[in-house]
Amino acid sequence: MSLPPVVFIHGMWSNPMVWDFYRPRFEEAGFETHSPVLRHHDGPPGRPPPPELGALSLKAYAADLKAFIDTLPQKPVLVGHSMGGLLSQKLAAMGAARAAVLLTPAAPAGIWTVTPSVFVIFFRVMARWGFWRKPTFPSYRIVRWGILQEISEAEARLVYDEMMWESGRATSEIAYALFDPGRAAKVPPEAVTCPVLVVAGGRDRITPASVCRKVARRYGALADYAEYPAHAHWVLGEPGWERIADDCIAWIKGRLEGAT
Repeated sequence: MSLPPVVFIHGMWSNPMVWDFYRPRFEEAGFETHSPVLRHHDGPPGRPPPPELGALSLKAYAADLKAFIDTLPQKPVLVGHSMGGLLSQKLAAMGAARAAVLLTPAAPAGIWTVTPSVFVIFFRVMARWGFWRKPTFPSYRIVRWGILQEISEAEARLVYDEMMWESGRATSEIAYALFDPGRAAKVPPEAVTCPVLVVAGGRDRITPASVCRKVARRYGALADYAEYPAHAHWVLGEPGWERIADDCIAWIKGRLEGAT
């Protein structure tokens, strides 16, 4: 079976380095892999953000990714984490995916996502007046509590030190999707016609498993759901990440074989 390329899509406050574990694993399994960087998420971490980042929409991220996908020789499998999972859903709705793996994904418009832990994580970011048009960056304390709680202190520091500034507009389009006149987080479920795997962590505080289950239900018979009780949001590098990556690889190959 000829395998399609895999495009890894990173999430909020991130860059392609988050895929440093997954990419070699997928390549060993026979996949050609790509990990494009979202606009203004390149360059050295810690540098002042470009002012235009603050007003960048999810639609701009999706358009950039679609342009990259269009350069590939065949339609890829998308693997997206967190906000990258939402972007993967948007791209799948554009017909740009053979299959989509959504790792602890941000939810599209129409799914209620606010839980006490989500409120705690985003409160300080969104408490700044005008955050929706400014670059945003979380504190280490909140990232350690809400995103990186299942890895060691040393590993958490390394991940945090590589984090990037994020678009306040994109953040608000996800957090306040119901009130966004541009409906940037909207994904028409009927437009997604490829297989979808939704992966959740039972200890996830920023995208709780309850939200991930709703994302999976949104795509009906096309979707499979896998929940890992001992994992949180950072399924990209928590102890036992290898099992999740291998399960994703097996699911992709199984779905592709079933489609031939």
